[in-house]
Amino acid sequence: MSLPSLLGVFAHPDDESLSAGGVLAQHAASGARTAVVTATWAEGTPRDGELAEALRVLGAGKPRLLGYADAHVPHSAPDQPRLCDAPLDDVVRELVGHIREFRPDVVITHDAHGGLTGHPDHVHTHRVTVLAVQAANWRHLYPEAGDPWQPRDLYLATHPDSAARELGGQLMRPGLASYSVPDEWIGAAVDVSPWLGTKLRAIAAHHTEVARGALPGRLAAYPFAERARLLSTEWFIRHGDPSPASPRSSL
Repeated sequence: MSLPSLLGVFAHPDDESLSAGGVLAQHAASGARTAVVTATWAEGTPRDGELAEALRVLGAGKPRLLGYADAHVPHSAPDQPRLCDAPLDDVVRELVGHIREFRPDVVITHDAHGGLTGHPDHVHTHRVTVLAVQAANWRHLYPEAGDPWQPRDLYLATHPDSAARELGGQLMRPGLASYSVPDEWIGAAVDVSPWLGTKLRAIAAHHTEVARGALPGRLAAYPFAERARLLSTEWFIRHGDPSPASPRSSL
C-alpha cells in the first residue's frame, strides 16, 4: 500500500539524504510521490548535479532549487543573496508555489534548532517552511503561486537528547555545540534499516562533501556496522504536537 505523498524542504544538498534519506526512500518504494526542495545552491553548480544523483537514488524526482547562496559559500549561487539575507516574503512565496504544485500530504523539514549543528541556513529553512505550509492554503496569499493546498502534516527532522548523547560524538566535529530535543517531543521514530543501503548511496552521491571531509566523508570512513548504528533511525517532531503520547513508526 502506498504511503502518503511526501515533500522534503532542506537547506543544502545532502541535508535530504542525511536527515530523511530513509523516509524518502521508504515512501518512494511504496509508490508514493516524493520530491525535495533545496533552498541553497544554484542550477549548474557541482552540487546541483550531486543532488540530482542523490534524488535519483532516493526516487525523489529532479532537484527543485530555490537558488539562494549558502551562508558560508558565496559561490554556491553567484549573484544571488544568501538565503538568510533574502526578503522573507520572496522565499516563502517561492516555496508556496512548490507546495501548491506538488500538493503533498506530508512536508518534512529541519527542526527549529536547525538539527544537531544549528546551521543558520537550516534554522531559516525551518522558519520559511512553517510559514509556507500555513500560507499555502490561504487563497488570498500569493494567488499567483497556484491553487490553495493544505498538507496534512508537517514533520521536523531532529535528534532526541538520548540519541544525541549516544551518537553525537560520531556525527559532530569535536568541540562544536550540538542541539537536540527532549525525547518526549518525538512524534515519529522511523526504523529505516530496510532502506539503509539506498540512504548510504544517496549520501555518497554528494562527492564534494565526501572529498572535503564533511559529514558524508566522515561517515564513509566508518565500518558499515557503525554507519548502520548512526543512520538506521530517523526522528521527527510532529509540528504543533511536541508531546505525543507515543512515537509513531512511520509518517
